[in-house]
Parts: sequence; structure tokens; C-alpha cells
Amino acid sequence: MSKARKWLWLSLVLAALLGGYFIWWVQPRELVLTRARIGPAVELVYATGFVEADQPVSVAARLTAPVVSVLVDEGDRVRRGQPLVILDDEDQRGLLAQARAQSRGSELAERRITTLFAQGWVTRAARDEAVTTADAARAAERTARAHVGQNVIRAGIAGMVLKRDVEPGELATPSRVLMLLGDPARIRVTATVDERDVPRIRVGQQALMSSDAWPGRILRGRVRALTPGGDPTQRAFRVRLALDQAAALPMGLTLEVNIVTDRVERAVLVPSAAVSAGHIWIVEAGRAHRRAVRTGLVDRTTTEARSGVRPGDWIVADPPSDLAEGDRVRAGGAT
Repeated sequence: MSKARKWLWLSLVLAALLGGYFIWWVQPRELVLTRARIGPAVELVYATGFVEADQPVSVAARLTAPVVSVLVDEGDRVRRGQPLVILDDEDQRGLLAQARAQSRGSELAERRITTLFAQGWVTRAARDEAVTTADAARAAERTARAHVGQNVIRAGIAGMVLKRDVEPGELATPSRVLMLLGDPARIRVTATVDERDVPRIRVGQQALMSSDAWPGRILRGRVRALTPGGDPTQRAFRVRLALDQAAALPMGLTLEVNIVTDRVERAVLVPSAAVSAGHIWIVEAGRAHRRAVRTGLVDRTTTEARSGVRPGDWIVADPPSDLAEGDRVRAGGAT
């Protein structure tokens, strides 16, 4: 092959390479673009909560005694004063019989000493001692009789048995919770909030709640209270929420809770994924330009842009790491 032909081939290959590179370089990159828009921006605190009675009442024994019978089950409605649990009262009845005997003996002694005192046969001190002993015996009898009555554990409120943790034959003690009562018509939601989010929680803030049990259903409520003491193990605090409208919700139902801590009605909104290190990519005349942006409220999907972006600007929704200033860009999936 002649030298001229070799140079010709080399020139053609080089031209092809340069042409391909030029075509590649000037070819716009296809990226997902979206417009900055005006809309409400909200700042949310996410938490998990559950439904419970507004005033749950724990049922426990005042005495230590075996359980003879349990008269109600979970889900049963009860009235105030209704018997719930019967305890073995054999020991208490024995103590009552002993107290009665001592009371009768003390009363007989009191009468005898009082008569003798009236006749001048005993001193006033002896009379006073007999009266005091009889009063103490009568008080001991009343206490023993009250203890016998405590072997019947009764409902302190009208409501429903939410939880039952006792069976006949078990031992009831004052420190053991046997049942949990509550009024299903009066409920609240208790949410666990990360301690980092606690400074943003205020009484009266709106809360939006949902459950997998009812897809698409949103329950609205308000922050009613923030417990003053947190759990150092979980590094969290409990927030009490009240529903805006009464709802028939089962006790113990788990809810996803979003507490609205701040809101701007007319904000410039951009995708949260579009903002990186305080900058955003704007597309003008088919080219990408990196701009500084000052952000405001942020939620899971959108971010408020307080400066650096105008409504209607085309934004690179999720900019690639190799995007460079001035790159040609075209919409590959505008939203």
C-alpha cells in the first residue's frame, strides 16, 4: 500500500473518531426533569402509636391470696362495683373470728370495770385502760371485716375488660395487675417520638394517623400532651393524641402518626432528591446549571426552596453524580 493511501485511511479513521466523539459530546443527556411549583409545604415528625383507653384502670388485689374464680373475660362490659375476681378468704375469715372474740372479751371487761368504777372499787386509770382496750378490739374487728370484703375484687369504673391476666388457682398479690379496664367510648393515641424530635412538638399541633387495617383512611387529631419523662433505653418520649372526631377503633391498634410541626401554605417546592449539598441543577436553554439553594421545610418527597429557584423552573429531579456545568440535557421523563 502506498504512503498516500495509508495517510488517507488514517485520515478517515481519525475523522470517524472525531465525528463520533463530537456526536457523543453534543448529544443531550436524557434526565428526568420536573418543574418547581407552588404548593403547601409541611414539616412532619414521624412516629408509631397505638390506641388505648383514655383513662385505663389497672385491677389488682389489696391482699395476697389464691384466686378462687374469675367472673369476667376480655371484651366483657362491666359496671362500676361489679365483682370481677373472687379470692380465697379462709385466712381472713379466721382472723375475723379471732378479732370478734377479742372484741367481745374486751367489751365484757369494759362493762365490768366501768361498773366497778361507778361503785368506787377501781381507779379511773383502770377504767380508762379498759375502755381503750375495748376500742382497739372493736377497731381490729372492723379492719378484719373489711379485709374479708377485699377478697371480692370489684370494677372501679364502668367500661370494658381490655386485658385479663389471671386464672383460677393463681396467687394474687397487691403488686400484680390482674386486669385492665377502660371505656371504649373514650380513647386516645399514644405515640413514641424520638428524643431528637421532641423540641419541635407542641400541644395543639395537628396529627395525621393511618393504619394498614384501613388503607386510604386518614384519622385527624391533635397533640394533647407530651409526657415530661422519657425512656432512656429507647431514647424516646410519649406523646398523647386526641382524635378530632370520635371513631370506633380497637384497643391496641397500631397507627402510623405524622405530626405537623410547621406549615407554609404557598411555598416553592422541588423534589427532595434534587437538592444536594445546598445546590440544585436548573435546566435553561437545554443546558444544566448548578445553583445554590436555601431550603426550608422538608418532608419525605418535597423540599421548600426559599431562594435560588423560581416557580416554573425546570429541575433535574435526581441529578447523576457526573453531571457537569453546561451539560446538554433533555427531558427523558419530565414530570
